[in-house]
Amino acid sequence: MARFIRDILATLSHEPAAKAPADQEQLSRLDERLAHFAEKGAGPRGTISIQPDECSVWDGNPRDQPGLTADSCRSLIDSIASEGGNRIPVLVRLNSPGSDRPYQLLVGSRRRFAVDWLNHNGRPELRLAALVVDLSDEEAFRLADIENRERADISEMDRARSYQHAVDRFYGGVQSRMAEALNLSNSQLSRLLALAQLPDEVVNAFATKDELRVRYSELLTPLLRRHDQRGRVIAEAQRIGERQQSLARDGDRMIPPATVLARLREAAMPQAPEEARDIAIIAGGARIGRAKPSRSGGLTVDLSIADDADLDELLARLRETIVAVRSAPMAI
Repeated sequence: MARFIRDILATLSHEPAAKAPADQEQLSRLDERLAHFAEKGAGPRGTISIQPDECSVWDGNPRDQPGLTADSCRSLIDSIASEGGNRIPVLVRLNSPGSDRPYQLLVGSRRRFAVDWLNHNGRPELRLAALVVDLSDEEAFRLADIENRERADISEMDRARSYQHAVDRFYGGVQSRMAEALNLSNSQLSRLLALAQLPDEVVNAFATKDELRVRYSELLTPLLRRHDQRGRVIAEAQRIGERQQSLARDGDRMIPPATVLARLREAAMPQAPEEARDIAIIAGGARIGRAKPSRSGGLTVDLSIADDADLDELLARLRETIVAVRSAPMAI
């Protein structure tokens, strides 16, 4: 078994990954190998049947466990229900002595969730088909990474944070060792780690962490390296984050990621003298106008509106600008 899994690692690590569409249950390359092994290679004796709560989830897996829901796993739940179990086995290893659960789940979080959900929703007889393997933490990390690269529901931020944790835990803090093990270029790995290292204020400025992209960190990281720019970017991120929380509480549409990115980049730009400072009005990720406060408390607005502009978003951005001016008159 261990040799089979290590053969998978050696082979799949150097094959290009292809992410499945988010709305489709498509087998990953690892799924295909595991299904073939269970059905043809070892037969029924190669798998064991366990209850989902007999295994804890290994903490090195990048999967966001709390993010798994019946809705996000619906097609998998339906498939397992109709087939009477999971055709593709999960991978587990024996847990540490003294643990309250005998197994540790390495690969197959969605399958474990689906069987557990079915157990609590009318199918208590179903069990989780599993293969018991003997892998080191580093091997388990590489195997989980191979599978999760092909999952559309693994966010770039989840993957980046997993890599940030792994580089010290498994590779002694040496990025080049990790890049070689995962068959990534040093630049690819550096960009992912830069995403994981964005300040919490910047991350919280976006409606959800799923909206964050590697390309955003490529634009924001250089701005955050300079002390003067960093302060302005983080201050703006805090304002946006507070606004996002308010919108979420009221059930209103959140500020879209392109607009958040544009506002953060705008905040990093050198500021004009206090008496001449304009406030950029941004919609759809682009600057569409400016508002210039006066010492008397008035506000002059200059807009450039395209024929296909989203008027609801434009009015929302204009309202935010007016509120910002009223709430901080001394800063203008």
